[in-house]
Amino acid sequence: FLERIQTEDLVCDAAMTDARGDRSLAPHEQADPDLFLHIVEQKQDGIVVRGAKAHQTGALNSHEVVVMPTTAMKAGSEDYAVAFAVPADAEGIMYIYGRQSCDTRKLEATTGDVGNPNYGGQEALIVFDNVFVPWERVFMCRETVFAGRLVERFASYHRASYGGCKVGMGDVLIGATAAIAEYIGVDKASHIRDKLAEMTHMNETLHAGAIAASADGHRLESGNYMVDILLANICKLNVTRLPWEISRIAQDIAGGILVTLPGEVDFANPQTGPYLKKYLKGVSRVPVEAKVKILRLIENITMGTGAVGYLTESIHGAGSPQAQKVMIQRYGNWEHKKDLAKKIAGIV
Repeated sequence: FLERIQTEDLVCDAAMTDARGDRSLAPHEQADPDLFLHIVEQKQDGIVVRGAKAHQTGALNSHEVVVMPTTAMKAGSEDYAVAFAVPADAEGIMYIYGRQSCDTRKLEATTGDVGNPNYGGQEALIVFDNVFVPWERVFMCRETVFAGRLVERFASYHRASYGGCKVGMGDVLIGATAAIAEYIGVDKASHIRDKLAEMTHMNETLHAGAIAASADGHRLESGNYMVDILLANICKLNVTRLPWEISRIAQDIAGGILVTLPGEVDFANPQTGPYLKKYLKGVSRVPVEAKVKILRLIENITMGTGAVGYLTESIHGAGSPQAQKVMIQRYGNWEHKKDLAKKIAGIV
């Protein structure tokens, strides 16, 4: 399976998050057993599973769905300790598309109010309604002892990666913010340049964390490389915070027009268009249309469809903030740090 994925360069959706229902109960204790994906039947040639995986970014443009448990398992939850891969169009799979802020703008006759008309993303709830999985595609079956380690390792890779993907979005937002500053004639002001420097500082701090987690990784017996778990979680915890501050500064520099800007139809209207082009003009050499496009891009990333991936996903994707703090507590090696302090202080 792995060789085929690598040879054919296929896209896999990593499906980990279950619906979860009552968070205070274990998977096998839920009132509805399907709230965590589980095995419902074991056959000679494979297994049958039922349940759902939530918040699946990019699921609709994936070739394969790789399913994993969402939490460590204990006795009684054996049917939920399952990992496997199925084709994205396997029989019994349904995708229910998630809504995004401002998504209906993409359905309008023109694209001027979209902000990012050529690119986008989606999330879906994947429903598994008695899906058959042949044994050659089953990677874990009722082995609860491995569930927690699998979650920990996958999450660590994912958390380190956020110091790359969110930084790319940050680069675009910083560029858009610098552009709008230029378009309205404040790009040379010292306080604007200071704010752009602060945005860049925060963005590159995230990138540095991702690079550090990878550079300090180690080789496993399998030949694969594992990121530094502590640094990966440090990186992701920063990601839960800094994109929000970067967005705040972007909106600060862009100004109130970001949320009061009339629509494309108003610019095209012969009665209102001339007034908008007159009164929304920035520096004389820049067309109003360019200013509007940059404002729409900032709007998209900080409060529109792009904010799904840049802001809310930065909090909850790859695990919510408390999950990172749990791992930081586990790998922070406080006893070693206490020993260092005691040695320097002369405490025997």
